[in-house]
Amino acid sequence: MDLTTSYLGLKLKNPLMPGASPMAHTLDRVRRLEDAGAAAVVMHSLFEEQITNDQIAEFSHTEMAAESFSEATSYFPHMEDYALGPDRYLNHISKLKEAVDIPVIGSLNGVSMGGWTDHAKLIQEAGADALELNVYYVATDPDEPGVAVEKRTLDILESVKESIDIPIAVKLSPFFSSPGHFAKQLDAVGAAGVIMFNRFYQPDIDIEELEATHRLDLSNSTELRLRLRWAAILHGNIKGDIAISGGVHTVDDVVKAIMCGASAVQVVSALLKYGPAHIGSMVSALKHWLEDHEYDSVDQMRGSMSLEHAPDRSVFERANYLKVLQLWEV
Repeated sequence: MDLTTSYLGLKLKNPLMPGASPMAHTLDRVRRLEDAGAAAVVMHSLFEEQITNDQIAEFSHTEMAAESFSEATSYFPHMEDYALGPDRYLNHISKLKEAVDIPVIGSLNGVSMGGWTDHAKLIQEAGADALELNVYYVATDPDEPGVAVEKRTLDILESVKESIDIPIAVKLSPFFSSPGHFAKQLDAVGAAGVIMFNRFYQPDIDIEELEATHRLDLSNSTELRLRLRWAAILHGNIKGDIAISGGVHTVDDVVKAIMCGASAVQVVSALLKYGPAHIGSMVSALKHWLEDHEYDSVDQMRGSMSLEHAPDRSVFERANYLKVLQLWEV
């Protein structure tokens, strides 16, 4: 049974990998993930705020008295809020490359051009096999048009691509007005792949304290459906690879993702809940599923339920909305 797949030009032993998360924080945990069967590992994101804080701190020690800019630094998150600062992040990539044989994929998260290209180069130099551009931008300005939001990401991708040689994937938000068209634009600029989708953690409201609160809710398999729809629509329409992230918990989820066109499947919440061994259970279950359903390889079933090949195209289109509403009886 051939479980191998190609993702971002990397030959992987199977389609399953931990996505950007705390799972990559320690060498021991990444070794356990590799032993369990993970085909690659995605580093948690290096945030633009970390880079900015680091640059301000360096400037403060060399150019200015601390008290003269203390108010300015208060606008940035405290460095202890992040797992690894920029230097430790790069060092961690180097140590991971020495510790494991599977590909290590770096991740950058930001909204402006500053610092992206320089740190992309440093991530490449640290040994990363590929890079995710983790686009987490909330368009809060009602006067900012959607085309400007898209252009920002396209410009960042183009700039980063000119500065490094390793393949680049873009982790998309599901909130673009036309994800398919935007993915094709990224493809034209040279993205080696797209990841669908980033999970935006929404603030809640404490109605007693009258303040916004932060809360982490793990995903569940129902979140996968949005990813399946857009993977199915994109399959065959872009040159780059498609990865699915968000809502992958069971082998059925993995099979659905591949059938809709995914080359790789990223798992986070299920690993946080069940531990590194869970990825081994999913790999084993995938092998048995393929055997039971008489597939010779993962490649054989990839895209078989995409929009292009689906027996009923309406399930991905407007007609499905009408059918679902008619199923409910009062």
